[in-house]
Amino acid sequence: VIVIPVVVHVLYNKEEQNISADQIRAQIDILNKDYRRQNADAQLTPEVFRDLAADARIEFRLASEDPKGMPTSGIVRKKTTIDFFGTDDRIKSSRMGGDDAWDADQYLNIWTGNLAGGVLGYASLPGGSPDKDGVVIRYNVFGNTGGAFGKGRTATHEIGHWLGLRHIWGDTRCGDDGIDDTPPQVAPSRGCPSGVQASCDNAPGGSMYMNFMDFTNDECTNMFTLGQAQKMRLLFNEGGLRHALLSSARADGIPLEDVIDPAAPAPGEIKLYPNPSTGTLNLRFNADPPYGDIVIYNHLGQAVKQLRITESVAHISTIDLANGVYYVRVGSSKRAYKFIMAR
Repeated sequence: VIVIPVVVHVLYNKEEQNISADQIRAQIDILNKDYRRQNADAQLTPEVFRDLAADARIEFRLASEDPKGMPTSGIVRKKTTIDFFGTDDRIKSSRMGGDDAWDADQYLNIWTGNLAGGVLGYASLPGGSPDKDGVVIRYNVFGNTGGAFGKGRTATHEIGHWLGLRHIWGDTRCGDDGIDDTPPQVAPSRGCPSGVQASCDNAPGGSMYMNFMDFTNDECTNMFTLGQAQKMRLLFNEGGLRHALLSSARADGIPLEDVIDPAAPAPGEIKLYPNPSTGTLNLRFNADPPYGDIVIYNHLGQAVKQLRITESVAHISTIDLANGVYYVRVGSSKRAYKFIMAR
């Protein structure tokens, strides 16, 4: 089984785009079930195609170590001033309001944010620029969110492209996707077809509209073929374009907990998240207004940052801090709260 370390870059302009860790973990679970043919709807594959359905023996795991060797949750959160991202890869560039990729030889980079023009997702193909390598998924179809494309299959589909698969209709009328066991079909499927959909001399089985590489609604896709699984796995052979990922140990540990919306703290308490911080540290207080000044100390007890807080949820830039362990003290409280800076 090939295990691929994953980092999820969450770019948000509004809070609803700052998707929860639970939603991210749900997406990883969906990917693992789809690529291992352990998805509950695998039983819905038509009998005529059932012998062709494959366990690709590929799994995905949130990274536990970042590129600098620091512990991580495998989730990077970044607030952006960009309202909508297009398919021009701005979301993959910190300079352009997105977030830079982690080493593509060590991680699968997944970016999620608000995409323009009804785009649900897009992917880079094997052999492209390493700093743009990965997939991009619209925030409201990432994980199990409900709706026609709310069962996480957009990510399954786009990662299929990242692993070298083409659309099942070959992107042209009665086209060829280069896989022997996927029948030709006239065009992409839409909605949720049923029965035999014959076209392009693909009788008796008809179109394989339940294939993850079609455009069918999420609830009606449920399989990769043996040929598709073989093509994906060939990328990891020696000399293959994804071979370096086989030696990545970036997901061998247990990822740190990522907290997006911590419960209201107890009286006198504050909550810090995400921890580790990669550039922004959020503090949630149990009262409004909060306590006043906060001071951040390094591991030697030296004050490195001081500021006054005026809101019950504070967003503090930590981009100027070196990697390491820090402590936060609020007002006159004797209690210090530890966080890690890791980017």
